[in-house]
Order: sequence, then C-alpha cells, then structure tokens
Amino acid sequence: MSAADAKVPYRLKLAYGAGAVAYGIKDNGFAVFLLIFYNQVMGLPANLVGLAVMVALVIDAFIDPVIGHLSDRTNTRWGRRHPWLYASILPVGLSWFMLWHPPAWGETAMLVYLTCAAILVRTAIALNEVPSLAMLPEITQDYHERTDVIRYRFLFGWAGGLLLLFLAYGVFLAPTPEQPAGLLRREGYDAYAWAGVILMTVAILTVSLGTHRALARPPAKLPPRLPLAEELKAMRRTLRNPAFLTLMGAGVFAYANQGLNFATSTYMQTYVWEFPGWALAVWPVTLLAGVVMGFVLAPIVSRRWGKKNAAAIMAALAMAIGLAPYVLRLAGLFPANGEPATLPLFLGFATLATGIGVCPMMLTGSMLADVVEDSEIKTGHREEGLFFAGMLFMQKCVTGLGTFAAGSLISAVGFPANAQPGAVDGTVIERLMLLYTLLTAMLVSGAVLVFLRFPLGEADHADRLARLGATRAPPHK
Repeated sequence: MSAADAKVPYRLKLAYGAGAVAYGIKDNGFAVFLLIFYNQVMGLPANLVGLAVMVALVIDAFIDPVIGHLSDRTNTRWGRRHPWLYASILPVGLSWFMLWHPPAWGETAMLVYLTCAAILVRTAIALNEVPSLAMLPEITQDYHERTDVIRYRFLFGWAGGLLLLFLAYGVFLAPTPEQPAGLLRREGYDAYAWAGVILMTVAILTVSLGTHRALARPPAKLPPRLPLAEELKAMRRTLRNPAFLTLMGAGVFAYANQGLNFATSTYMQTYVWEFPGWALAVWPVTLLAGVVMGFVLAPIVSRRWGKKNAAAIMAALAMAIGLAPYVLRLAGLFPANGEPATLPLFLGFATLATGIGVCPMMLTGSMLADVVEDSEIKTGHREEGLFFAGMLFMQKCVTGLGTFAAGSLISAVGFPANAQPGAVDGTVIERLMLLYTLLTAMLVSGAVLVFLRFPLGEADHADRLARLGATRAPPHK
C-alpha cells in the first residue's frame, strides 16, 4: 500500500470524529449536572441519585461488549456498523430528553424513573459509540494513520461536551433577577435537554452519512454464529489476547488517575490554590486548549518514537508537569495564593499537562486497532467491536475507582466538612498535596511500565498485514 493510498481524506476523518460528540455530551451531563438537577431541582436525595447512576453504570458496562460482539456479526448490505448507527438516532434523542424531563412523582417512583432513564441513555449512546469506534481498523490499515484518525474522536468528544457546558453556564442556566441561583432554574434544563438532543442527532447523522459511502458495504468475512455458551467462550478467548490485556492493564492505571484528577480538581482549585469563583469557569477552556495541543502532538510523537514508547514518554512527562505546582508549593517555591502570577502559572502547567496527557489516550485507541489484526491471525476472525467495547468497559469501571480513590484521599487527610476557602488548616492542605502527588505518581508510573510491555510495533504490523494478505485498497478509495 502506497503512502498516498494510506492517507485518509479529511472529510472522512471529520465525519468519524463527529460521532464522539454524543458520547462527550452524555459524559459531561452525567458528571456535571445530573446530581444537582435531580437533587436540588427535583428533590431526590443525593445518595439515591448516586445509587441510580451507579446501577446504570454497571449495567451499561456489560451492555457494551454485547453490542460490540453483535455488531461484529451483523451482515447487511450496509455492512456491520452502519445499521447500528442509524438505529441509535431515535433512542439517543428520546432517552436524553426523557432523562431531563422526569414526572413529578414520589421519591421511590422518581428513583425508578431516573435509573431506567439513565440506563436507556447509556445503552442508546453505546449503540452509536461502540460500532462507531470499531470502524477505525476499517478506515485505514496504516500504522501511523490510525493515530491521525483516532485523535479526531477525542477532539470532537471533548469539544461537544464543553460546548454544551458553556451554553449551560452562559445561557440556559445563567443567573436571572428572578432566580439568582441559575443552576436551579427548571426551565434552563429544558433548553439544555433540547440542545443536547439537537447536537447529538446532528453528530450521529454526520458520522453515519459521512462514513456511509466508504464503509457501508457487506463484510468480506464474518465470525461464525455459535450457541450462546460457545459465543461466551469465544468472547473470552478473544479478550484474552496478550496485546489487548496489556493495553487494558495500562488503561486501568491511566483512567484511574484521570478519575482521581477530575474528582479532586474542585478541591484543589478551591482550597489548595484558593482561586476565585470566576476562575472555575476558565477550567473548561484550559482543558479544551490542552486537548487541541494533544490533537497536534499525538501523530508527531507516534511517528518519532513509535506508539508504545510515545505513550509511555508522554504519560511520564504529563505527570511531571502536572505535579510540578504541587511539588514546588510543598518546597516553598511556588507563588503564594492571591499573587498575580499564581493563577496563570498554574493554568499554564495544567494546559501543558492536559495536552501531553491526552496523547497516551489517543495512542491507546490507535494501538487497539493494531490488536485487531493480531487477533485475526490467531483466531481467524475480525472482532473490532468486541475489542473497543472491552476498552470502554474498562474505562467506565476504572474511572469510578479513581473517583472512589479521590473520596478516600479527602477522608484520609482529615478534610473538614463545610470547609471555607482559606480557613482549612495548613497541615491538612499539605497532607492533601503530598498524598495526591504520591498517589498520582504511583498510578502514572504503573501505566508507563505497562505501556512499555505492549508487544506490537510498526515492523510487525507490516508483517501482520502481509500474512493476512491485506492488499485491497483502503475503503475511502
């Protein structure tokens, strides 16, 4: 395959990336607004909201592999993935609207409604996200081009979630003279829900129609259909692939660290750095700027060092930069809270760390596409959907572990309840910074060590394609 053949057109990259907008909006809504909406606006106790979300998360994590497995075995004139993409459009929009429009029922009925709506949203999104992600190995067989393509999903996923976040804070849930607490405006969530429906629908239509011509065709070969017990055994055999298990191991450390960072960010900015309230609104901009930086860096470092080395190096570098403000503060070398340089300096470190830290996530998706051919050689079947669903399963479960670690960390340092910024004992703040630094260093070091054990590289990638007889033209030709 020539270099020219390997290059994927930008229109196809953009269409593929756009599909992640729905996933980004869903993640953002569940993480930021769902608890305060059902607790403060609808009156459901916070612990019951958390219970409903946890139940939905557990069920969703097991649904993903089933959808991936079934999409691998779908055989239609529109191929394996596109029937699932088109079928997800109505359920995604309807379930998202239902989630933000609960009936005025009693506590028990409200809990049941929230649980069912949350399960429906997560399942509907999975109908799009799993088959959509699984198209990557079909879009290109080129080792480095896969990194270039997968980065668009990260960019669009983050941008979609942050766009709706900006609209929510700045328009839908902005304070008004009648309701100074904008986050408690019921009608604001109506507008938020409709905006999500529109953006998600447009995103799924874009990925479906934009990739249809290139990829919507009957598969050349399908895995055999087996009795249920044999299907489950086949799934386990596939997911025991050593290269896949290595990526899962690295992901356990990396996504646990991401969950820890997200869950502690408000504590750190409010109590450690004592930033003003308006600075919290700048945080999403910092994250988006970092993701754009990672979007630019990922293909560069992939070509320079190879995927596994680049993932390890960038993870270690992101850790060093991200922890630098805390190490410097503990050493008495960082500007004091309230000084003019403190906020911009911290945001500078955070932007760099985010940009560099996103690269290993992008490279992991690209490496997972390489696992597909390795598995095909060993099993005789291509099961992209199952592998990408397995990775999503791990991400969802492990990010929750990171959140649990954050809660344990806050409790372990003796952080007071109803704390006021500037009034927390200095020794508590120091313990928080020190333990956070040590825990982050341990998690990232684990990811680095496992990334370096990934067994597949560029040279053996070419050998795998040759053994599989991968001589057909790329799907976009």
